[in-house]
Amino acid sequence: MMRAWVLPMLLVLCGSVVSIGLILGGSPGTAAALLLVFVLLAGVNSPLFFPRPIGALEAQHRSAVDGRPIVFWRAGCQYCIRLRFRLGRSARQLHWVDIWRDPDGAAAVRAANEGNETVPTVVVAGRPHVNPAPEWVREQVRPSR
Repeated sequence: MMRAWVLPMLLVLCGSVVSIGLILGGSPGTAAALLLVFVLLAGVNSPLFFPRPIGALEAQHRSAVDGRPIVFWRAGCQYCIRLRFRLGRSARQLHWVDIWRDPDGAAAVRAANEGNETVPTVVVAGRPHVNPAPEWVREQVRPSR
């Protein structure tokens, strides 16, 4: 779990160091703006940006009941961030599994990707899709009428 927070903590630390240097150099406004940028980057790269993760077994059970896709992801993955950002509010309708927190999730991703932990891997109706287009994932969430 700590591994997911390394990049966000480094971003905040670096932003703080640079901001202190700017404050000491007489540019408090620039320092505040730069620190804000670093904090925002840390937030986007943290697990807080994603819906609350569940275990792979629970996600598979829920998906079997409600038919919603499962998204296997990990913090700091630029493709996972892109998918989460582009899905917007639709992201809350998916079942999210953090492969760094759940060994069963990591094993499921490796099984679907020839031994690699390639994320995001989206499972729809039991079929894995590696790094699918966000628009396609959003279509899988919409109820068919």
